[in-house]
Amino acid sequence: MERYFFIGFAGALIALVFAALQRKKVMSFSEGNDDMRKIAASIREGADAYLKHQYTTVFKVFAVVFVLLLIMAFATDGAMLSKFTPFAFVTGGVWSMLSGYIGMKIATHSNARTAQAASESLNRGLRVAFSSGSVMGFTVVGLGILDVTLWFCLLRYLFNVTDPVAIGNIMVMNGMGASFMALFARVGGGIYTKAADVGADLVGKVEAGIPEDDPRNPATIADNVGDNVGDVAGMGADLYESYVGSILATFALGAVGGYGFAGMLLPIALAVLGIVCSIIGSFLVRTKENATQESLLRSLRTGTYTAAALSAVGAAVLCWLILDAQTWLGVFIAIACGLVGGCAIGYFTEYYTSDTYKPTQKLAAASETGSATIIIGGISLGLRSTLTSILIVAAAVLVSYFAAGGSVQIVDESGTFTAAFNHGLYGIGIAGVGMLSTLGITLATDAYGPVADNAGGIAEMSLMPEEVRNRTDALDALGNTTAATGKGFAIGSASLTALALLVSYVNIVQERTDEVLNFTLTSPTVLVGLFIGAMLTFVFSAFTMSAVQKAAQSVVVEVRRQFREIAGIMEFEADPDYASCVALCTKGALHEMVAPAILAIVVPLITGLILGPTGVVGLLGGVSVTGFAMAVFMSNAGGAWDNAKKYIEAGHHGGKGSYQHRAAVVGDTVGDPFKDTSGPSLNILIKLCSTVSIVFSGLILAWNLISRL
Repeated sequence: MERYFFIGFAGALIALVFAALQRKKVMSFSEGNDDMRKIAASIREGADAYLKHQYTTVFKVFAVVFVLLLIMAFATDGAMLSKFTPFAFVTGGVWSMLSGYIGMKIATHSNARTAQAASESLNRGLRVAFSSGSVMGFTVVGLGILDVTLWFCLLRYLFNVTDPVAIGNIMVMNGMGASFMALFARVGGGIYTKAADVGADLVGKVEAGIPEDDPRNPATIADNVGDNVGDVAGMGADLYESYVGSILATFALGAVGGYGFAGMLLPIALAVLGIVCSIIGSFLVRTKENATQESLLRSLRTGTYTAAALSAVGAAVLCWLILDAQTWLGVFIAIACGLVGGCAIGYFTEYYTSDTYKPTQKLAAASETGSATIIIGGISLGLRSTLTSILIVAAAVLVSYFAAGGSVQIVDESGTFTAAFNHGLYGIGIAGVGMLSTLGITLATDAYGPVADNAGGIAEMSLMPEEVRNRTDALDALGNTTAATGKGFAIGSASLTALALLVSYVNIVQERTDEVLNFTLTSPTVLVGLFIGAMLTFVFSAFTMSAVQKAAQSVVVEVRRQFREIAGIMEFEADPDYASCVALCTKGALHEMVAPAILAIVVPLITGLILGPTGVVGLLGGVSVTGFAMAVFMSNAGGAWDNAKKYIEAGHHGGKGSYQHRAAVVGDTVGDPFKDTSGPSLNILIKLCSTVSIVFSGLILAWNLISRL
């Protein structure tokens, strides 16, 4: 089986070549007139400058962590930490960063091209924006599978590590660097984009009464820059981490579960299959002129559902070829659970966030009585939406566990996990891989949204005809829904991956000690850990929400100042100082992003050093459950608020400029940090806590306080 792992290089090549061809296709379109090119260049310059500052800050933190890991690994001669871990940590972070950066670069080159294409037809605008998203989607999966395959080949053939369990445990630690980078990218980019968005909306649309992306608004360039550094670069790093994390967790479970190299090969082969099926599905995304929101959604569904269906058929063949006759069918059912569960989460996310369905339409109607009722309605909608996502994941966990051979009895007389339990856990892990196997096209539908949003801003700022803005608004509204769907996939897969990583942590800890540890809920340290994990979800959300609030306040003050002190702005006789708002957002994001990221490392480590490994298990369980529910709530509530505003802007409930519209804008500003900062960051927090715990498991075992009492 080992010789077939080179299929990963073939899959990476296919994905990256397709991404390069899509980039070439996008760059062949016209960027429009001089005004459009000038605005696009300003957005590109601002995004480049922010990412340069962000990566400089992150590099310093990575350097400190790398040195600490290096000391732990070599000072203990690999007893406490594998000598490969520090280098796996760095490479994971670099690949994650590169995924987001490449996505941001193509997005900033595509926004004006999408606006120009939308002036010709709606379908042409959709194709340009979607092709741009495809560059991001296939770059992420291409780099992800390349990273995993490279590390496997290095360990197996260069360093001659022959034990699949050892390879699996080492490679799980690679996910820490990817998660760490993704958290910085998501939190920092989310703070930047939402600070600019909230500041621009509250002063420009609510107080001054000017349209969204009006060139008179000093924060409009910062707002468009934020779409790229948060919703593109941050999202790319985030989904890279989710994709690689699910594969690595399944690697470890496959090795421990007795599948050996066959169990490790299957997720790689499944990822390659998903790449091919995603490419086929991407060619089916197209629409007609004057398309409704519903038909636009149908167009994207056609591509994603076709890719999922093809992957399901191919997965059956792969399972039959790679696994033995007794296990292949059960594992295939687990993969099918992941695929079906992902599509189901996507559908119900659309139902709760798209303005073509009743929940968002009813939310828009709440604007008739003011901003307070639309805020209450949005919170209620988000809370209610957790029902379907949690039940879908719960069903996927149970079916995939028992289908893959799991049993109710999970430990034997000696207290160790049974073979049946390990087989069931492999089913849960491979279900997560199945859910993300078609990430290429899923992420393409997600990443196209910020491009369409930027295209609308450029159309408004360059005073293009209203028909163009109507088309970009239709694409943007669809983008809000697909972005929520993409977050749903990431959050759903995070819950499955977090469970797999939790068990990997238990296995690794148990291997390092002769003592049988009590991981049951009756253990007081596990119970205390559960409370700490639940608390971490809320405190982390508070940190990120507060960061947006502080940065947004500074932007609001600056925009008000410019409206007050720069004469002639409202009459188009003077230009606003766009650069000052860009600088404020950059400063605020860089200053506020470090604390939440450090929190994700410090809390699991301190919990372990005080409560021991059993307390960490409780923490991981608490943060996984509460983080999953909170992430779904925030993402769906924010998406619904945004689309309720756009539903009103389309002419319902008084339309643009009405009392109802102003109330919806306030609701949208509340939802901005929900859906683009705190919510999507939580799924990274869940997995980062797990990988941090795995990496420092040796230290926790050796130095925890509870064992000395």
